[in-house]
Amino acid sequence: MKISKELKTGIAFIVAIIVFIWGYSFLKGKGVFQNSKIYFAVYDQTGGLAPTSPVFIRGLQVGRVSDVVFHPKMDGSVVVKLSLGNHFPIPDNSIAKIINRDLMGAKAIEIVLGNSASIAKPGDTLLGSIDGGVLAGLDQQLGPVIKKAELALGSIDSVMKILQLTLNQENRDNLTKSIENIQFSLQNIKKITATLDMITRSNQAKVDSIIQNVESVSANLANNNEQLTGIITNIHSISDTLTRVQIGETFKKLDNNLKLLAEILAKIERGEGSVGLLLSNDSLYDNLSNSTKELELLIRDIRENPSRYLRFSVF
Repeated sequence: MKISKELKTGIAFIVAIIVFIWGYSFLKGKGVFQNSKIYFAVYDQTGGLAPTSPVFIRGLQVGRVSDVVFHPKMDGSVVVKLSLGNHFPIPDNSIAKIINRDLMGAKAIEIVLGNSASIAKPGDTLLGSIDGGVLAGLDQQLGPVIKKAELALGSIDSVMKILQLTLNQENRDNLTKSIENIQFSLQNIKKITATLDMITRSNQAKVDSIIQNVESVSANLANNNEQLTGIITNIHSISDTLTRVQIGETFKKLDNNLKLLAEILAKIERGEGSVGLLLSNDSLYDNLSNSTKELELLIRDIRENPSRYLRFSVF
């Protein structure tokens, strides 16, 4: 017998509904196939207790918290609904105490069994209490928060006072003027940027030419790197050569020669030596000049009349 596709689909749908109901009930602390007993407990505060929180009796989990709501009287108290699956008898004077489940602060309910001979019936309300450690934990958690809130409020108050003192009418006017000046400066910058952009666009060809020239110069430098290196090496060599030259000794010799020349010129000026006498004694100069003229006349006469001075005889 073949099962039709419609039947398969229906079975799968029913199974999905059952799984959904079971999962929803499990999350709410209820068992689908379990006959749970419902009890209630009333608290002034729950300290963070939530549905699905476990319920213990002497360390053994016997159920879960199924709901947490405000009391119908709206007096500020909270009603907690307990769903217990264990049929362990609970005396009617037992206490449902909210405790810390772990170090992380998760909450749970510990049912402290009473000594009454009467057993609580499903639907009864148990006495509710909260462990001191829970309240201490709340104080520890809320204390720093309250302190931080107080500090924050103090800081806000100080800031508001500073703002009131700072933002008087004069400072407000100055602040307004400063903002206007900033806006004016931004507008000028925008105009300058637009002008530069226009200039760049209008001279794009020149800019491209300059860039090409720079690239050409860079390429030439790269291509003639060896020659430039040689020139720099030669300059360095010349510098080393000049450094090694005894410039001090050369200047010393030059100074001595200048002193000697000065002494010679001084002697000439005083009339010492032949040159000095010639320059300082006018009569000597005149005699020398006359002798030179007479010698010149004699040489000229010899050229013109050699017979006066040379005689030839023929044998």
